[in-house]
Amino acid sequence: MSFELEPYPYDRLDGLREMASKHPGGAVDLSIGTPVDPPPQVVLSALSSSGAERSYPPSAGTAAFREACAAWVERRFGTVVEPGWIGACVGTKEYVASLPGFLKLREEDKGTVLFPALSYPTYSMGARLAGLRPVAVPEIPGGGLDLEAISLHDRNDALLLWVNSPSNPTGALTDLARCAEWGREYGVPVASDECYADYTWDALPAHSVLESGTGGVLAVHSLSKRSNLAGLRAGFYAGDPNLVSFLVEVRKHAGLMVPGPVQAAASAALGDEGHVRRQRAIYHSRLVRLANILTAVGVEAGLPLGGFYLWVPVPPPMGDCWDLAGWLASRLGVVVSPGIFYGEGGKYHVRVAAVVPEDRLDLLASRV
Repeated sequence: MSFELEPYPYDRLDGLREMASKHPGGAVDLSIGTPVDPPPQVVLSALSSSGAERSYPPSAGTAAFREACAAWVERRFGTVVEPGWIGACVGTKEYVASLPGFLKLREEDKGTVLFPALSYPTYSMGARLAGLRPVAVPEIPGGGLDLEAISLHDRNDALLLWVNSPSNPTGALTDLARCAEWGREYGVPVASDECYADYTWDALPAHSVLESGTGGVLAVHSLSKRSNLAGLRAGFYAGDPNLVSFLVEVRKHAGLMVPGPVQAAASAALGDEGHVRRQRAIYHSRLVRLANILTAVGVEAGLPLGGFYLWVPVPPPMGDCWDLAGWLASRLGVVVSPGIFYGEGGKYHVRVAAVVPEDRLDLLASRV
């Protein structure tokens, strides 16, 4: 066997879960960023009454869905993207994992995928699944990519540059316009994962790579985090007309289709901003509570610039992220993600997801 998969990261937490579950009330699992709050009723109504379940949905997305995406991009970021420059995807994780392989069909002479050194593991895995070479790009202090650190060889061989702002796991914000400029200068497509764009804090505005124009870029958006619809698997990509049209055709042949009722529900979600404002308040409140709980047991946790994760440094004299994760499971009955899941640079941090209801946070606070 020439390709060997390491264990899926979150499957490595079983020992921590067992330790945490010994506390009265059980484990409080803050390891995976899965939404727990209800989606808006308008979405559920659209899902159950679309009449779209009878026939195959268009792989590119229905006209209504693509128009809803275009209207949302214009409202959210003040930039115009034609509906024809948008495609549907079956949740953005499958898109992240499959994009390198599809782009390789277009650029057969290139074999490197660039991605942030601290990031979602699927950027690297997508390259490996396509038989390509993943290369981590170091980050500058405060967040963002050190584009000058990319070697000449890696730049010339780059099939794709991934960026992610707000960042998972750190919450840092990236200068997306600068990344787009770099990509255009060197002929490297830039794919910007913007699934946390609705969650920026301290009055910082969210940005999209599309604000600097569509040439050479793809913005990737998800309904999972924005609207608590992770179970529906709905997202979209938008940007360079040539890239989008190529991907629409390839994905059509691959049979990748978002179910019709899901597209109807996603269109309704994109048209409703009230539930997003409410969700923002919920996540910010949880982040503050979690930071206070951790600080109370001697683990300093600052609030992020964006996203709904705390990126918590390991306090001395503890060793690495596994030591802190084990201590938190034993002391508080809480399960967190060791930072090593997101790259070698995360070895001395853990990620804490603000994704449990308030009664579970009350339980956690009672253990302090």
